[in-house]
Amino acid sequence: MERSKVLCMVNLSGASEGLAELREVADVDILPPDRNTLLKVIGDYNAYWGHTEVKVDAKVLQQAKRLRVINTASTGTDHIDKEEAARRDIRVLSITHDYKLLDTFTATAECAWMLILATHRHFRAATRYALNGGWHGERFSGRQLSDEVLGVLGVGRLGRMTCEYGKAFRMRVLGCDMQPFDIPGVEPVDFGTLLRESDVISIHIHLRPENYQLFSAEAFARMKAGAILVNTSRGDIIDEQALLGALEAGRLAAFGADVLHDEWRADMRESPIVQYAQTHDNVVITPHMGGATAKSVWDARNFSARKLAHYLATGKELTM
Repeated sequence: MERSKVLCMVNLSGASEGLAELREVADVDILPPDRNTLLKVIGDYNAYWGHTEVKVDAKVLQQAKRLRVINTASTGTDHIDKEEAARRDIRVLSITHDYKLLDTFTATAECAWMLILATHRHFRAATRYALNGGWHGERFSGRQLSDEVLGVLGVGRLGRMTCEYGKAFRMRVLGCDMQPFDIPGVEPVDFGTLLRESDVISIHIHLRPENYQLFSAEAFARMKAGAILVNTSRGDIIDEQALLGALEAGRLAAFGADVLHDEWRADMRESPIVQYAQTHDNVVITPHMGGATAKSVWDARNFSARKLAHYLATGKELTM
């Protein structure tokens, strides 16, 4: 039986065990992530392993004449055109449902909490002031979390962690989810109540058609005046023009984001949110690094390599 050929555009320097297992069943070429290269060479491969920085859209898949599986060591898969992949009978593997593995990853929830703290305490302006020699911190008086209401949208794995962080900071915690949940000290509420009563909202839902631009102009108008919004989920959950309007009007006091719309731009300085943040310290942006800790990255990639090896060898998906 002919060995499969795998194109990997992921750094596997810390996932040697998983890579060794993958190479037992397939020939693996590892290249830097680059869309132009992907378009040129993808036609030679049976399997492709990439991460979120390179978009696998219909144009790529049209060139992928031999491709039968796409692998990603991520829970989000919006960088892959899944409908087009399904039409071409290409399997998409991710770690979205590997709950035992994911339960060991707290990085993204911790990133959300970092953004919550940074937006509450004028972090950008205060650190710049200190680095320029200033040392009169009272001018950066911020907001104390224990006086506030935390709203958590999506009470799944990461949302539950965020709820617990809120409780530890003595906040009143509201949770909103389509599925019933029972967490001591967390009040289940509907979306309208979450918008109306929360001083800070942290987003932890998947990007699905029904959630596209869920935070619209109408939603921002229903939020408590002076509220803070933090998003570590997916950028397209927010209507960015409506967000800018809410910031400019003072409806939102601050915004923290690890994800933005159209993260596949050649230069993210073209993003309206990045442009706004260049002149407004109440917007704190990190470059989709929420899940990027040594433990989460290498554990995910080691397991993802085993998942791909198992699929190539058996035609079945390995889950954890």
